Amino acid sequence: MKTKSVICPMISCKKDKIINDPIYGFITLEGGIITNLINHPYFQRMRRISQLGLSYLVYPGANHSRFHHALGCMHLVTKAVHQIRKKGHSISEKEAEALKIAILLHDIGHGPFSHALEDSIAIGLSHEDLSILFMKELNKEFNGKLSQAIEIFNNTHHKKFLHQLVSSQLDMDRLDYLKRDSFFSGVAEGNIGTERIINMLDVINDELVVEEKGIYSIEKFLIARRLMYWQVYLHKTVVSAENMLIKILKRAKSLITNDVNIFTTPSLKIFLRNNFTKEDFEKDPKLLANFSELDDFDIYTCLKYWKDCDDFVLSSLSRRIINREILKIKIVKEPIQEQEKDYLIDLFCKKHNCSKEEAGFFVFSYRVSNNTYNIEKSNINILMKNGDVVDITSASDQFNIEALNKTVNKYFLCYPND
Repeated sequence: MKTKSVICPMISCKKDKIINDPIYGFITLEGGIITNLINHPYFQRMRRISQLGLSYLVYPGANHSRFHHALGCMHLVTKAVHQIRKKGHSISEKEAEALKIAILLHDIGHGPFSHALEDSIAIGLSHEDLSILFMKELNKEFNGKLSQAIEIFNNTHHKKFLHQLVSSQLDMDRLDYLKRDSFFSGVAEGNIGTERIINMLDVINDELVVEEKGIYSIEKFLIARRLMYWQVYLHKTVVSAENMLIKILKRAKSLITNDVNIFTTPSLKIFLRNNFTKEDFEKDPKLLANFSELDDFDIYTCLKYWKDCDDFVLSSLSRRIINREILKIKIVKEPIQEQEKDYLIDLFCKKHNCSKEEAGFFVFSYRVSNNTYNIEKSNINILMKNGDVVDITSASDQFNIEALNKTVNKYFLCYPND
């Protein structure tokens, strides 16, 4: 496939800009490299990547994009830098700019529908892997001006707390997406006090901490995260719809690799024909350029064509997504019994005169997991009034906070309800 290289007009915009954000009000976008990065085609693509995948099928207002989220994160980082400086900690202008760039680009590697298709298009590559590749490519275009931002993102910068503002269990990413996703979905439980949390931030021994008087805001943050996962991100209808979309891409990939002629957009076709690895992306810059052309509209366009194609599996599943005829889903605490699944597969085969392999695209079972607070990954540290620094699970007097450290597994079975 012939690919056009992404050309960014390197016209420096030195004047600050102001945008009106529905969550925080007026946000200032600094002139210079920040505005130039926002204007770059790689970043503008995030306008066409939904923040919550197929959650709009349950919450009609949840149509906001990764573009919204990235700008919100940068705004919160700007406020966090201001607060940390007020408490006597040194953050240079260059470091502050690098930090803003790192958080601005932290999700630039997301593909269509964000997490829903993360392992369906670029196999084995997380969006973080792709974000780094995009940052490195942009660093070349901007003559090395992103080097410090990449260090912060990769946690190789000498000030570790800067990385924690970008990626930790109390980072600006989580603060923004909980509040933003709560607003657009209408699920009030996610509406956390970002201002209060940021005002309570401090740095001790190069680690981000929260002052003791902010502990209740952290407790609410953790509870809100748990509720948002089970009510929004892992809502049973969303889980069913996103797994249907994964099955659709799997079927399309199978048909194309077997030389069945089906419609695809040029950007999507190359990824359906091949299983590219991280090494492939690193060796061939054109692959990243191809990926940068992909967005939600590629998938929507294909679904509209595929719903009328000759393949029973692809057409049926595509039609179901387009018309919101989502597979019924059963969620339980114990693994799904194979006998139950096999029974439903046999019923489907008889009704539609298809093979068990084809029926497996309509009847399937998997597991969903959520760990609200992973103490093994990193800590949310509380600075006590006596100067001690302790983990939130020890500092909190709420008995259920420690329970949030446990991974919750739920098992589901999807099947047609007609």
